[in-house]
Amino acid sequence: MSTPDPADTVAKIIDKLIDLAFEFGPKIIAAVVMLVAGLLVARWLGRMVERALAKRTLEPPVKTLLVKLVRLLVLALTLVIVLEKVGVAIAPMIAGIGVAGVGISLAMQGVLANVVAGLTIIFTKPFRVGEFLELAGVHGEVVAIELFNTTLAHSDRSRVVVPNRKIVGEILHNYGVMRQLDLTVGVSYGTDLDQAIGIVRAILAANPRILKDPVPLVGTAALADSSINLAIKPWVKIADYGIAQAEVNQAVVERFRAAGIEIPFPQREVRIWNAPPPAPGMRLG
Repeated sequence: MSTPDPADTVAKIIDKLIDLAFEFGPKIIAAVVMLVAGLLVARWLGRMVERALAKRTLEPPVKTLLVKLVRLLVLALTLVIVLEKVGVAIAPMIAGIGVAGVGISLAMQGVLANVVAGLTIIFTKPFRVGEFLELAGVHGEVVAIELFNTTLAHSDRSRVVVPNRKIVGEILHNYGVMRQLDLTVGVSYGTDLDQAIGIVRAILAANPRILKDPVPLVGTAALADSSINLAIKPWVKIADYGIAQAEVNQAVVERFRAAGIEIPFPQREVRIWNAPPPAPGMRLG
């Protein structure tokens, strides 16, 4: 039995490769060219859609979503054409993708729920970027609305990332772009209330952080044990909430002291009654 000549084997392999190159080479080159063209078209069309949407009053997440959908659609069509060009059967592949998609969707229920909830938030617009929210036990200013989650910013510069599925269907308190301060100051019962309320109104009018519309609310809130409590409830922008509260409190203390208006502290009056001594011979107890 003769041993195969290595040179003949190499020659046969080279001939086979040449035949395959002539058979599939043009298809592969055409597929690569089509794929590159599809990528370029997707990028170009995405930019065109982005420019067109920039002229419309849409939420930033909606614009981003539409641009991505257009690019993905172009890429998907390009991929289908490329696979068909190289001779890959499309129908069985689509059926396989469908079966795999069912399994993937079951494994990613939480992620898909966030996406659906994100789309619901984006299109129903229960809140917008820049508004202050209380929801799901957290609060903060909305700084980003994305498909998977919503990001809130606290006044201490920390951030809270809330999954969108935790937002949709829950009770949501939307303060909008302004908040109302809820301040209280007590004055003694001998105070001229008109004078005290007038001083508070002047303080609010002079503070640039206090909004003039809506008009601040000032009045008697309660008749407490040791004081008459005045309610001070002006509106401020979200960013001014903390500093405005501190400024108003300090100004009230300083102006009340200057005007001689007493801010009483809680106190209790205790009277000791001295009983007369018992009569001689009287038993106690």
